[in-house]
Amino acid sequence: MDEQAYLDREAGLERGLSKAQITMIGLGGAIGTGLFMGSGIAIGYAGPGVLVSYAIAALVAVIMVFSLSEMAVVHPTAGSFGTYAEIYLGPMMGFIVRYTYWIQQVLLIGSEAVAVGIYMGWWFPDTPVWMWALGSAATVVWVNTRAVHNFGSVEYWLTVIKVSAIVAFIIVGLSRIFGVVGDPVGLHNVTGLAGGFLPNGFSGVWLAVLMALFSFMGLEFVVGTASEAKDPRVAIPAALRTMAARLFLFYILALFIIVAFLPWTESGAKVVTESPFVKMFASAGIPYAAGLMNFVVATAALSAMNTSIYLGSRMLFSLARGGYAPRKLGELNAQHVPMRATIVTGIGILAAASLSILTPLAYNYLFGIVLFGGLLVWSAILVSHLRFRRKHHAADLPVRMPFFPYAQLLGLGLLGAITVTMAVDADWQVAVFAGGPWLVLITAAYFVWRRVAAVSA
Repeated sequence: MDEQAYLDREAGLERGLSKAQITMIGLGGAIGTGLFMGSGIAIGYAGPGVLVSYAIAALVAVIMVFSLSEMAVVHPTAGSFGTYAEIYLGPMMGFIVRYTYWIQQVLLIGSEAVAVGIYMGWWFPDTPVWMWALGSAATVVWVNTRAVHNFGSVEYWLTVIKVSAIVAFIIVGLSRIFGVVGDPVGLHNVTGLAGGFLPNGFSGVWLAVLMALFSFMGLEFVVGTASEAKDPRVAIPAALRTMAARLFLFYILALFIIVAFLPWTESGAKVVTESPFVKMFASAGIPYAAGLMNFVVATAALSAMNTSIYLGSRMLFSLARGGYAPRKLGELNAQHVPMRATIVTGIGILAAASLSILTPLAYNYLFGIVLFGGLLVWSAILVSHLRFRRKHHAADLPVRMPFFPYAQLLGLGLLGAITVTMAVDADWQVAVFAGGPWLVLITAAYFVWRRVAAVSA
């Protein structure tokens, strides 16, 4: 099958998303529990050194983003990097990457839903987490069954809320730290506590990279919108570049404020029960600020759920159009939305609700499984890009990744080192223990599918 055939295979979706909406969808997917909730885990590992951890993770993210951008402008498909894996790495990798990403999004919806329940417990401590999980799931599934421009508008404004809050948080935080308003907080908590800037050494910094990398997962969301973008050749590269820069600034500055304002022993935690952002405002004594920030982080989780269902449904749609899933999942309704794929993706929230009933560590477990899938997908993107460049001359590409191929090799090396760390560290082994069997299962499923397809032909 030639490259154009892959584009034709996934045709039919409405091109109704503007560049501004696409940028906000990407930000909405990437600014969620990874920053507002998961940063507490990262601070617990690294202390103030978490700033180094997020810088390392940002480097890997930027390499992935530019590599993906090159391929996206040439292949604006709903299956995005899953389709690229099929084109350049073969049908089996296309099958594995798309199903892994789909299950990753289903579980990510679960982790975000658990986070919503935790946030809502700040106001309603006697209500169960699963109740809020189901309610939030029903809301975002309904939004995703509407026409894509309606989804884009909802996600745009949800993201505006949290981005505005982060900007305000940064302005207020910096003014308090440096004494523009009130007595200066100073940098004592960053360098003056026992252990200094790196209280747990580089090992703590490296373990925090795992959490930091999860925080940046979502940058690839933008490429999934390529098949519904009004002008993907312009919108996708621009959105990816500006989004990477904004995320780096948001994360680094926000985390700097948290570790400067609160001792890292108070803002960090191995088990997350409250956002460090809310903790900071509660400690600052600013009237209603903690409640307002809790509303913002709940909105952030809803936004991330919204984009996860969107991307998961498009990946399932791509699988169906490729013959790797039931054909009904590849059908579009009158609004050019894959309704069945959206509903099936949304059902994944039931798993999250069940976990939140069984254990208070639900967020940590779901996070670990999602991280393994994310590492696999990012690695596949970089390898696909290496093969992509063999068929496309750099001079002919509208967007070019600098430092090729050394940047891709560096990214793959860091991702490999992170995977090894997960395998040997007790706190992260749940990801490998879940991810390993998943790889065996999905690979076996591919060969079963191929045999069934051969018999049916």
